[in-house]
Amino acid sequence: MESGRQYEQLVAEAVGVSITGWEFAWLDGRAVGSYPSWAFPELARPLLRRAYSLLDLDTGGGELLAELAPLPPLTVAVESWAPNVPVARDRLTPFGVSVVTELPGGEDVFDVVLSRHGRLPAEDLARLLKPGGTLLSQQVGSDDLADLNEVLGAPPPYPRAWTAETATAALRTAGLSVTEVREERIPLTFHDIGAVIYQLRAVPWQIRDFSVEKYDRALRRLHAIINTQGHFTATAHRFLVEATREPAEPELAGAINPGTLRRTY
Repeated sequence: MESGRQYEQLVAEAVGVSITGWEFAWLDGRAVGSYPSWAFPELARPLLRRAYSLLDLDTGGGELLAELAPLPPLTVAVESWAPNVPVARDRLTPFGVSVVTELPGGEDVFDVVLSRHGRLPAEDLARLLKPGGTLLSQQVGSDDLADLNEVLGAPPPYPRAWTAETATAALRTAGLSVTEVREERIPLTFHDIGAVIYQLRAVPWQIRDFSVEKYDRALRRLHAIINTQGHFTATAHRFLVEATREPAEPELAGAINPGTLRRTY
């Protein structure tokens, strides 16, 4: 197929796909990689087996929580992006999950907090975790796909450094004990320009002013590179942090009544 017509067709396909939640199945075979050596769900499951209460930050469409079921009796998912809220509620209500749009109030509420590619508000996490509770988070680092931004002539994706070092420093300052840290930079290979466009639509903070029209010339150049080389490979940036809140002093143990927790958010 002639390159110009092929470009137009791939763009039309990528722009026409509806994007909700955090499902990237459309990219299967078109973009390969970006998975770290650890598997977040497998790290989360042992924590949930001994938990009464769970908070999932920025749950997207609830995909992760549905995968982790059965869930603790008190499970709350936070999702603030309006298009995802009904998707998450439809998916998670059958599991007894409450989907809210803001962080819960209260203190000492959750045995486990999960945040996969979501926020990491250290002070709020220290407030919401029970003494002895655990935070498990997989974050997208500030170097994520920076080489994609560069080849398209876009500004860097993040204005400030966000790495395992900066995240753990914030958690420690909030009073949490960091128990595990991993950080990796992993290749992500795009096999057509449609996959690039879909990625940028699904993750709008990568290039905040992105539109096909504004970046048309740069996208056509990248399309030519992919046609010549067979792919374009960028570098994903991921890190994992596990942290705990120190257990209560022995004389205070048992002071929290689990029966009150349902009324704290």
